[in-house]
Amino acid sequence: MTRRALHEGWTLRAVPGPQVPAGIAGRVVPATVPGCVHTDLLAAGLILDPYLDDNEKALAWIGRTDWVYETTFAHEPCADERVDLVCAGLDTVATLTLNGTEVGRTENMHRGYRFDVRSSLVAGSNTLGVRLDSAYRYAEAHRDRLGDRPNAYPEPFPFIRKMACNFGWDWGPTLVTAGIWQEIGLHAWSTARLAAVRPLVTVEAGDGRVELHVDIERAGDAPLTVRAGDAPLTVRAGDAPLTVRATVSGATAEATIPAGEHTAVLVLTVADPALWWPRGCGEQRRYELAVTLCGPDGERLDDWSRRVGFRSVRLDTTPDAHGTPFALHVNDTPVFVRGVNWIPDDAFPTRITRDRLAHRFDQAAGANINLLRVWGGGRYESDDFYDLADELGLLVQQDFLFACAAYPEEEPFGAEVAAEAAEQVLRLAPHPSLVLWTGNNENIWGWHDWDWQEPLAGRTWGRGYYLELLPRIVGELDPTRPYWPGSPWSGREEIHPNDPAHGTTHIWDVWNTDDYTKYREYVPRFVAEFGYQAPPAYATLRRALSDQPLAPDSPGMAHHQKAIDGDAKLRRGLDAHLPEPADFDDWHWLTQLNQARAIQLAVEHFRSHRDVCAGTIVWQLNDCWPVTSWSAVDGDGRRKPLWYALRRAYADRLLTVQPREGGLALVAVNDSPAPWRATASVSRLTLTGEPRAKTTLELDVPAYGKVELALPAELARPEQARRELLAAEAGDPERVVGHLGDGRGERALWFFAEDRDADWPAARYDATVESIDGGQQVRVTARTVLRDLTLFPDRLDPAAEVDEALVTLLPGESATFTVTAGAPLDPAALTTRPVLRCVNDLTTN
Repeated sequence: MTRRALHEGWTLRAVPGPQVPAGIAGRVVPATVPGCVHTDLLAAGLILDPYLDDNEKALAWIGRTDWVYETTFAHEPCADERVDLVCAGLDTVATLTLNGTEVGRTENMHRGYRFDVRSSLVAGSNTLGVRLDSAYRYAEAHRDRLGDRPNAYPEPFPFIRKMACNFGWDWGPTLVTAGIWQEIGLHAWSTARLAAVRPLVTVEAGDGRVELHVDIERAGDAPLTVRAGDAPLTVRAGDAPLTVRATVSGATAEATIPAGEHTAVLVLTVADPALWWPRGCGEQRRYELAVTLCGPDGERLDDWSRRVGFRSVRLDTTPDAHGTPFALHVNDTPVFVRGVNWIPDDAFPTRITRDRLAHRFDQAAGANINLLRVWGGGRYESDDFYDLADELGLLVQQDFLFACAAYPEEEPFGAEVAAEAAEQVLRLAPHPSLVLWTGNNENIWGWHDWDWQEPLAGRTWGRGYYLELLPRIVGELDPTRPYWPGSPWSGREEIHPNDPAHGTTHIWDVWNTDDYTKYREYVPRFVAEFGYQAPPAYATLRRALSDQPLAPDSPGMAHHQKAIDGDAKLRRGLDAHLPEPADFDDWHWLTQLNQARAIQLAVEHFRSHRDVCAGTIVWQLNDCWPVTSWSAVDGDGRRKPLWYALRRAYADRLLTVQPREGGLALVAVNDSPAPWRATASVSRLTLTGEPRAKTTLELDVPAYGKVELALPAELARPEQARRELLAAEAGDPERVVGHLGDGRGERALWFFAEDRDADWPAARYDATVESIDGGQQVRVTARTVLRDLTLFPDRLDPAAEVDEALVTLLPGESATFTVTAGAPLDPAALTTRPVLRCVNDLTTN
């Protein structure tokens, strides 16, 4: 058995058409495989970078063009019975030819293909061609044939099994790709191969159990197909007995597959294994599971190995007095989900390396996140993605790929969806981090509330996928994990799909129409999407935009704002809370601050109701390009102030002041496995730091629990709301001031007036800068209150980063910020605006 990658020597050309620019028509350019048309044209200098300015608009022709990839390779005839052309991922509508003979067709980006090409190979030079037809032409033809379906954007993405956000989103560019986007190569083999290995890993009475389902393909079989509802693999019979052996952590098992048969089930038991835990709950122990297929005379035919983790997962949806919960339990331990939504990290997936993912995952873990929801308008992520999640203990909720649209269920889509889903469930089954499959994003909600039913006029819209096909596939292939039909979904068709009292909910009225304080009107069982916008980092804007000067409505800024009325919504949020920005620097600072404030308020509110609410998934962690969006990490990988707010709001131990009926309460939330016992000091102070009232409270918070203590009236009721605040601390004040360094949430502040109305003193402080290995330390000592003190060192050096942000200091308090950069930064610039900001540097009184 041999495997040979075919990644070298590729060329790319456009099929002639009137839309192809003159400078590209007839050109043959080198192609990188895996890759895509856009990146090849960019590398050849034939197009401008679509992420800069409004260059995206000039590239719409690419998605309406047919493309041909071609390579030649040498081949020597071999004795193997089969030689297969294996295509892990083609984007999307492909016709494959070998030496001028068609050998296969594809029309699904989200699955792999295998074609027997032994008879088409010749000794010596061989030519392999991949023609990729226009995704637009394919999708529009099916739309015209089946009748249009409602969707959130005027694009035909529901009519092609392709990454939907390629067609543009309210945070993403319209860059309709084509390419050989995953590995392609030849697989030569004889007798039989391992077609699918499906480990069902569970924990029973403390022992680890692997129920291993093995499917083989024999060399004489017809090409392999995957079907839903039947046995997952359908092949012709072979004629030799085979042996399958498996090992894990010293446990072994063996089974014989008789002549003519194609399946085996092996069971391995590991006594008292170390369990795999989500981050923050324990270690992420994994064990090597190895499978070998041997022929009738004992020769090794094929191997398969993965690292698996022993853990149990269940979803508690037992109705209670509050409705229907949605509570995740791992190893019988309740896990409050502190999640974020994940979108593709680049519009061109082959640019996303393992190192880039590892950095993004470190950013997620650094913000105390414990779950990533892979959103349904993107892709099933790479093996590196899930392996890194396993390694770090980041839980994964995986959507099937349907988002914000009515999807046809007619052929060829029904069969393609079934094949795609079966393949991805099989591929991801070994990963302990994957804890939940979700049928779609917002489509059941859309059918109920987005005026779909009349234009659909009885046509299919996806219900059969979400409530019949997909649960059947998951139930047959991976019953170890729960499946949930949609996000949002209430649990039953007779209950509105976005009812906050049942299952999962999305909260978007806040961003779209209401002030962010409305989050406090919701006490959902589980909130799977909510978010608030802000622009990316200043250095990101300056790299991507040539606007001179930058302004909220300058051409580049406007093009990189994809949300409907996005700027007006940003302005509405500023007007409700913050002083009037005087210039672009103020606007940039305050919109980023307002985003952080909105999400921190929401998360702390939802966590304070953890006896009802079992999780939050913020929209969104990341971006795929430089854009004004809901992300915490922008398209160039820079952390916005929201990231620091998330780190605080998602801390294992959170202290927060919350409004309750008749007053205020101090809420202590403990998401750690150990009890939290501390003395909390709560003070009402003037903005100049003068005490007005004080009390101490004893906290005794159980593991994975909360304590809520009403505050006395003399603390909760200010004498002068515009000039007072409430401060609560638990533990050593010297350690918790500003939450510096570790993202702890053990200091809480409550302001009685909005910033726009508060009697802020003009910001006064002393600042020193000291050089250290790898950077500089900026120490700020407040002479007046400094509200949400934040450093933006990327304004001085695009590579510069700071360890903390959004620090509020009372008079006399100090905070030290560590700045890392490629070279020392100007101390004077580091300690003045627009690099060093706080809310009250906008005031002059």
